[in-house]
Amino acid sequence: MATALLTHADCLDHVTPNGHPERVARLEHILLALEPLDLKRVTAPLAADDDLLRVHPANYIADIRDSRPIEGFKQIDGDTFMSPGSVDAAYRAAGAAVRAVDMVVRGEVSNAFCAVRPPGHHAETETAMGFCLFGNAALAAKHALDHHGLSRVAVFDFDVHHGNGTQELLWDERRALVITSQQMPLWPGSGRPDETGAYETVLNIPLPPGSGGTEMRSAYEAQAFPRLRAFRPELIIISAGFDAHQDDPLASLNWTTSDFAWITGELCKIANEMCDGRIVSTLEGGYDLNALSEATRAHVEELMKAAR
Repeated sequence: MATALLTHADCLDHVTPNGHPERVARLEHILLALEPLDLKRVTAPLAADDDLLRVHPANYIADIRDSRPIEGFKQIDGDTFMSPGSVDAAYRAAGAAVRAVDMVVRGEVSNAFCAVRPPGHHAETETAMGFCLFGNAALAAKHALDHHGLSRVAVFDFDVHHGNGTQELLWDERRALVITSQQMPLWPGSGRPDETGAYETVLNIPLPPGSGGTEMRSAYEAQAFPRLRAFRPELIIISAGFDAHQDDPLASLNWTTSDFAWITGELCKIANEMCDGRIVSTLEGGYDLNALSEATRAHVEELMKAAR
C-alpha cells in the first residue's frame, strides 16, 4: 500500500499581493521537498459543485466564481485575496480532498496528503476568510459520510490558528468529531473549550503563547487522543497546518519539526487501531518556507511509514 500525493499546477496560479504570507512559494517549496519521496502522485481534479454543496450554499459558490478578477487582485476581506487563477485553484484544492477520500476509503492507497492551496479551514458556510475560500477538510468529511456512507469521521486540526470554518461547517454534524488545537489568544479569536458543537462533537484545546512541544504532547495525550479513540472513527482527516513551528512569523508557539512528526506518527497509530490506517491530510497554514517544507516532509514521511 502507498501514500498518495494529490496536487495540481493550478494551485500555483492562485497569486497573492507581494508580501502576503500565503504565497505561491509555499507550495513550490513543499513540492520540491517531497520530490524525492516514493509517493503515488495523483492529479487533483476540479471539485464538482455537487461536492461543494455539501458544505456551501449555491449562492456562495456562485459569489466565489463571480469574484474572479480578470486581472490583478480582488480583496475579499482584510487578508484574503483572489487573482485570475484563484477559482480554479480553490476547485482543485477541494477536488483533491474529495479524490483523496475516494482513494483511501476504496483501499487504493493507505493514506493521502493533499499539497494544495488556497487552504480551507477558516472558510465558513457563506464567508471566505483567513486566506480560505472553500472548507476543504469539512467537505472531505461530509463526502466520506454522505457519499461513502461512513458512520464516524474525525477531523484533527493542528494548525496554530483555530479552524473556525471547519468547526462551523460541522457544528451540527453528529457523525463528525472535530478536534482542534490552537494558540490562544490569536486570530480569529474562536476555539474556546466551551465551544463543543450541537452534539458535543467539538473539542477545542487552547495552547498559550510561548508554549512548545512538551505542552502540546501533554495536552494531546490527556485530551485529544483519548477522545479520538473513544469516538472510534472510520476515517481521520487532518488539517495539516505547520504554523505552530517556532520559526513561523504569524504566531508564537515553539513546536519543532520533530513535534509534527510525532503528532503524525501518533495519529497513524490510532488510525491503524481504529480504521485500517485510513488518513486523508490536507495542507493548511505554515509561512516560514524552510520550516514549512521541512515539517511537511516529516509529516508525509510518517504517513509513508504507516502505509508500509
